[in-house]
Amino acid sequence: MAAKWIEAVTGPLEQKRNYRQAKARMDALPEPYRATATALTRYLMYYGGVTDGDTLVQMFVDLADLWERAALDATPVSAITGDDPVDFAESFAQAYTGKRWIDKERQRLIDAVEAATRAQEPS
Repeated sequence: MAAKWIEAVTGPLEQKRNYRQAKARMDALPEPYRATATALTRYLMYYGGVTDGDTLVQMFVDLADLWERAALDATPVSAITGDDPVDFAESFAQAYTGKRWIDKERQRLIDAVEAATRAQEPS
């Protein structure tokens, strides 16, 4: 009963557990992979704007998978990110199509313009 109440307030506990596991996996990476994964995680939290918890968690699990594989294969960081790490991060985020915070604002803008247009129409 308490778990349902807590989840109603904070969101699903399973999502939090999976996020923490992905974060711990990235924290356990050797350098320079850990620093790169940490920087990408931070950027994606700001840029991604994903509000759907399942999508957000999957994005970070996939990011952990990517950097674990790169570390295991000793792939250079630049071979993963290319010359433009911002482009890499934004392209990575675009692959995850969950709801984003901007979706709500886009709909608000559309609704406001439609209401203003209706208000100007002759009766």
